Amino acid sequence: MKTAILTAAMVLTMQAPAFAEDKCADAQDQATMNQCADASFKKSDKKLNTLYKQIEARLKDDADTRKLLIKAQQDWVKFRDAECTFQTAGAAGGSVMPMLTAQCMDGLTQSRVKDFESYLNCQEGDMSCPVPAAN
Repeated sequence: MKTAILTAAMVLTMQAPAFAEDKCADAQDQATMNQCADASFKKSDKKLNTLYKQIEARLKDDADTRKLLIKAQQDWVKFRDAECTFQTAGAAGGSVMPMLTAQCMDGLTQSRVKDFESYLNCQEGDMSCPVPAAN
């Protein structure tokens, strides 16, 4: 009996990545929902950081605009954090708060990702775009 349980546990462990997605789609408990929301936010944040580095690279020869990017991003992070604190105030101290906070941060981060993607796709000569077109 112990062997069967160990074998089943090993098979489930080997399928962890696929199972993790299924786990999130079928989450029934708050702890799992919190973990899934956090994982989604982390994925969006990783994408945002990748795009930020691409923008920084394009601005390597423009120190003034690069400083503006850094300041804008620092202020945006402060805004995101403050906005999500405000949005989740009604759940303060509750078990649902981590999920709501992660969902808020994920949504705002995805919006910022779209902004960064549009900066990276500016057309040559677009004076309203702060990021130069790719070479």
